[in-house]
Amino acid sequence: MSHRPGSLADAFAAAAALRDDKPDSLPPGRLSPVSPLLRATPTSSSSGSSGSVPPPRTAAAAAAAARRGGDYCYGEGFGGSPLIYTSPCSGAGAAGSSSTATSAFATGAAFPAGNICPSGRLATAPPVPPPRAARRDVLGSGTGNYGHGSVVRARCAAATAISEDHASAAVRMMPTASATAAAAADAAEEIRHAGNEQYKSGCFEEALRLYDRALAVWPDSAACRANRAAALIGLNRLGEAVRECEEAIRIDPSYGRAHQRLASLYIRFGRTADARKQIGMAGLQPDVVELHKLEAVEKNLGRFLDARKIGNWKSALRECNAAIAAGADSCAMLFASRAEALLQINQLDEADLAISRASKLDCSSSCTQDIMFCGFQANSYIYYVRAQVDIAFGRFDGALSSVEKARKIDSGNTELMAMHKNVRNVSQARSLGNELFHSGKFAEACLAYSEGLKHHPANSVLYCNRAACMFKLGQWEKSIEDCNEALKIQPNYWKALLRRAASYGKIEQWEDSVKDYEVLRKELPGDPEVAEGHFHALVALRSSRGEDISNMKFGGEVEALVGTEQFQMATTLPGVSVVHFMTPLNQQCSNIAPFVDALCTRYPSVNFLKVDITENPTVTQLENVKTVPTFKIYKDGTRVMEMICPSHQLLESSVRQYEV
Repeated sequence: MSHRPGSLADAFAAAAALRDDKPDSLPPGRLSPVSPLLRATPTSSSSGSSGSVPPPRTAAAAAAAARRGGDYCYGEGFGGSPLIYTSPCSGAGAAGSSSTATSAFATGAAFPAGNICPSGRLATAPPVPPPRAARRDVLGSGTGNYGHGSVVRARCAAATAISEDHASAAVRMMPTASATAAAAADAAEEIRHAGNEQYKSGCFEEALRLYDRALAVWPDSAACRANRAAALIGLNRLGEAVRECEEAIRIDPSYGRAHQRLASLYIRFGRTADARKQIGMAGLQPDVVELHKLEAVEKNLGRFLDARKIGNWKSALRECNAAIAAGADSCAMLFASRAEALLQINQLDEADLAISRASKLDCSSSCTQDIMFCGFQANSYIYYVRAQVDIAFGRFDGALSSVEKARKIDSGNTELMAMHKNVRNVSQARSLGNELFHSGKFAEACLAYSEGLKHHPANSVLYCNRAACMFKLGQWEKSIEDCNEALKIQPNYWKALLRRAASYGKIEQWEDSVKDYEVLRKELPGDPEVAEGHFHALVALRSSRGEDISNMKFGGEVEALVGTEQFQMATTLPGVSVVHFMTPLNQQCSNIAPFVDALCTRYPSVNFLKVDITENPTVTQLENVKTVPTFKIYKDGTRVMEMICPSHQLLESSVRQYEV
């Protein structure tokens, strides 16, 4: 192809003449760069040479082409969005060489790649860095794509539409963001798989750490969120697991595994309606085991509510236990229900354990503000039951605090308002009674405790306190009556049992007194008040029966026995005697001796004796002792147990067994 310099000069002159003429039009016969006709033209043309370069189709390819020496031009017709590529020139006017390959790929339209503005004027290009090698201007051939007389400067054509800085930024950012996101996703997936291996091995802490690392790289990974929930379940951090499942579903609402895991957690929290909703949303075949759990929990929970309404507390307790066993093992509401039922059938210790368990569970996940349970809003029911348990145990300040918390949550509940008033009245009556008792005003204190019982008739503490007033006033029978009432409510109320044993002693019912003390000795083996009371009641009982009590003694040190006669006399005394066969030179005997001294103080009604086998060979031979330390227990003159080198635990448990 040959060039005609005259024609080119004429074109430039014509274009220059337009500057002061018509800014928004071209001379007649010229096509505008934004002509609709050009938008429908083919997107490329060549001189027929087979060496033409196809246009790149992405921003990444554009950047690569630019590095190879090609150019991108932004057509003005679409605000600079179409990219036009021109191949580098190896020389101008060489016959048979590839002239130019162009492409406009925004909408398939072709635009001029030269520096002709919509107005027809020649645009002034911004300053361009000098090329690495000298290049000659190339005249674009093919009027279909380039228009009339468009000139393209190699490596700098982009400057005719937008600044080089903006173009470079656009080209640079698009592939970098994509590559970074893909790399982050790959890295997160690799870390997640490592966490899965730790999870399969039961290393939940390590798995959780790896899932956290994966989420730090790729926070919007639903799979990582769901896997993190599984690790938290393994660590019994169920409330956090619920939140992770909810986040996974927020990221990917169609993630079936997250729906299934969340449904399982909702069953454990007793949120049956939410669990059924999640099972329906999972989009997968429901887990048969989880579905059976859900149905069982729903059935037992419904039966519990029916039993509670009619006050059938034994049935309510049975159904509550069944719901927990069926799968709702982390439902704070159910454990509170269990505590309430136990409280109503006077199993206070079990009720206290149940409400403590309910308080330790994650109430934020098992209860929400829009859930009603037994007529109470959200977890106000838990505080309601906690207040009942606290007041039953005499923890009046705790009861008042719990009921106030319940009222803050459910301020419109009339039952809570009535309970708050009751707890406040009982607390005030008890405080006044205690103050009067310590001032020695026992009759007034008795009246104060009676006033408290009007507001809470099933309060074992108030009954026991009133029994103490009766004891001080010498009204032993009334004291016993109040102790009986307290023990009906709380059978293992040791203070009431001790007060009743003492009251029985005052009216000389020694047999009943000894029975109470024997129960107390089993439960409170190291209590000196109990031990002394038991000893005196036992002496009085045996004396009332005409038995010899001259050799019965209370407390003292370990007594050393010398000779056969003294040994036989000591071991035939009424009561319990423990004989320690020992020698000072034996290390084991020396090691256990301080513990025997402690038992002597702890069990003052037992006679503790010791025999040095080196000084009493006759006794040693008579008792057939061959190894030290040896312990023998005698009760009422009869040997009942023998131990050779016993442990501390075995020795004390044996003494306790025969002491009562």
